[in-house]
Amino acid sequence: MTKHILLIEDEPNIIEAITFILLRKGIKVDAHSNGASALETVKSTNPDAVILDVMLPNRSGFDILQDIREDTDFAEIPVMMLTARGQTKDRERAMELGATAYMTKPFSNSDVIEAITALLEGA
Repeated sequence: MTKHILLIEDEPNIIEAITFILLRKGIKVDAHSNGASALETVKSTNPDAVILDVMLPNRSGFDILQDIREDTDFAEIPVMMLTARGQTKDRERAMELGATAYMTKPFSNSDVIEAITALLEGA
């Protein structure tokens, strides 16, 4: 069965790069870029895992992560934060809110594949 990732990211170049990388590995990718409606998109697409940016229009990725963890239907879904915010305090906050993994931009293709594979194996 094909695995499905929801990528919540607002930078078109990042969306294109990650989508390309994952499609080559046979992983279905849906992309969403509005923080305000991100939780509804998680619910409607029911992905195997989520890649979530921290800095999004209309809503923080931290807030979205908290919403996901508070929703009993999606609380256990693996979520990888992917962000330009590499400070320790940001990583610690993400992990406290329940992030499964945390990766900073810029990233290498192999790092993304390795992290997503680990997420999906845990899903």
